[in-house]
Amino acid sequence: MMNLAIKDIRHKFGRFVLTTVGMSLLLMVVMGMGGIYRGLVEEATLIIDRSDADIWVVQKETKGPFAEVSTLPRNMEERIAAMEGVESARPFVSHTIQRDYHGRVLRLTVQGLSDDGAWLPLVRGRPLSCGHFEMLADKSAKLPLGSELRLGNDMYKVVGITERLNSPAGDAMVFVSLNDALAIRDHQPGEAIRHEREARVRRFEHVAYGSTAVDHAETLRSARERPAALPGLRIGAVLVKVRPGWDVEDVRRRISALPDVTAYTADGQREIMLGGVVARSRRQQALFRKILGVVSTVVMMLVLYTLTLDKLHDIAMLKLLGARRGVIVGMILQQALLIGCLSFALACLIGSWAYPHFPRRVVIVRGDQFVLFAVVVGISALASLVGIRKALRTDVGEVLS
Repeated sequence: MMNLAIKDIRHKFGRFVLTTVGMSLLLMVVMGMGGIYRGLVEEATLIIDRSDADIWVVQKETKGPFAEVSTLPRNMEERIAAMEGVESARPFVSHTIQRDYHGRVLRLTVQGLSDDGAWLPLVRGRPLSCGHFEMLADKSAKLPLGSELRLGNDMYKVVGITERLNSPAGDAMVFVSLNDALAIRDHQPGEAIRHEREARVRRFEHVAYGSTAVDHAETLRSARERPAALPGLRIGAVLVKVRPGWDVEDVRRRISALPDVTAYTADGQREIMLGGVVARSRRQQALFRKILGVVSTVVMMLVLYTLTLDKLHDIAMLKLLGARRGVIVGMILQQALLIGCLSFALACLIGSWAYPHFPRRVVIVRGDQFVLFAVVVGISALASLVGIRKALRTDVGEVLS
């Protein structure tokens, strides 16, 4: 039977090749949609997973820096670090910027590091060695090693290149020191700073002692002094590492007892991200995957039905020569399975070349490929039933026409 199927394919090899290529492109899209879905989930939880934090401390009654604005005083890490069961507490700062770079739009998610970033997946260059004006950039930002980028008032040099570090929005991540991240986030033009200083003076003059304390007004105008009434530097969250042997949930409850913060475990922060920030995108991707699966089934059925119609005369001849029904059924089923398997293999080959060029990260998992292969085999067998039904109903008299 296989020889009969192969001979039929050789007889119309061009059509078989075009059919296989067309199906492979469709399967590549199905596979890519699943990879984009997994990439979306991985990018959404990337920082949470790589931060190695047991607890995320955020502003009171907020869901954290990924879901909404969260601001904490700079000294919050010291308060948390002094609590029982806390091994370490480090600040977290993250914000997105957009710049024009050599004629293209460059969107970056700036992450503040409290260390040198040696734990990041560096593919070229080195970790941070200076406290200022150096940065690590993801490869997707397309910033060459050694290049410089102006952020705020300062120029930052790319000293290291990371790989596969993107924000939930798909923006490339860059890593700078914590103080540099705060300076970039709080940067204001010189004129805006001057107006704010003048506003300080006007507010100061409205208090009872303001009109007689000229030296205080001069202090307010100073670029070096910061009045105590004005807020200091703010961070987005505090990442807490619990001491070995201590219960994470117990430490989280004691931190949450503080009146100005809310604490979440890493799993809780991950659920907030997946259940809120990227929930709609995940549902949309899942819906597209289902639609593409239905479309693939319908297309495969139409293709096999068309191929069967094209050889009705040959099938009628086989029946006239006394061929058993199993021979005809086997020929159509084997051709369907061959198209499905070859299309899947070609889809994997084309995808391995195409996926790295997609604007969003595509994560292909071997388990997903096995599942898709099983689905393709099932679809091929199901689609062959349409052609088999038509073939079995073919009248022997077709050969006379």
